[in-house]
Amino acid sequence: MVKMNYPLFTLSLLLIVLFYPTTINSASESPAPSPSSAPTDIIRILKKAGGFTTLIRLLQTTQVATQINAQLLNSNNGLTLFAPNDNSFSTLKPGFLNSLNDQQKNELIQFHELPSFVALSNFDTLSNPVRTQAGDDPERLALNITSSGTQVNLTTGVVNATVGGSVFSDHQLAIYQVDKVLLPKDFFIPKSPPPAPAPEKSKDSKKKSAEGPASLDDNDKSSAMSLKDKNGIMLIFAVYMVIAATLFSL
Repeated sequence: MVKMNYPLFTLSLLLIVLFYPTTINSASESPAPSPSSAPTDIIRILKKAGGFTTLIRLLQTTQVATQINAQLLNSNNGLTLFAPNDNSFSTLKPGFLNSLNDQQKNELIQFHELPSFVALSNFDTLSNPVRTQAGDDPERLALNITSSGTQVNLTTGVVNATVGGSVFSDHQLAIYQVDKVLLPKDFFIPKSPPPAPAPEKSKDSKKKSAEGPASLDDNDKSSAMSLKDKNGIMLIFAVYMVIAATLFSL
């Protein structure tokens, strides 16, 4: 007959009861949520890619980088950026960028932006001219895109460019390298001069218009007075002739 050690058995059972619920609770707990991803930073992305020093400088000085980051944070449409690298900017006419004012630099950068995310395989779904962030003027700010497979060509009426590949894509922001700076026709079409203002009427003419028809000038008055005097003399002469004829008949 086996003799059981009751104190040891009781202690073992007590330990099982105490630790069993703790084990269940620990297993059932959900893993801690991962920290939220950092907001998209267009400058950080381009710096990591390398070769976009001039584009980065323009994005910062025009504050378009801040606008892009804010749009990505507050909009579900996403954004597409055509990014010329430093070699593309080096082909511009010397001094061209320095000749642009702040508004034109802003327009130049925004002309490289589409206000929605476009995958590389979806450019053939766009309608030309494609609307950019610079505006939708079909003459001065027209951007036309044609694609065949992964071959994407862009034309502005001034330059023809080709997409060289994807720099970054996260289904919200797409950045594609282009081999030319996209120059809008707006920089090269002379602006129509504003219409000339209508000539103002002189104060004298305004005064005459307010007072009514213009009165006769001095020469007209003199002519009218002379004619009146002649008519009076002729009338007096006619009366004299009638009186004389009457007296002569007597």
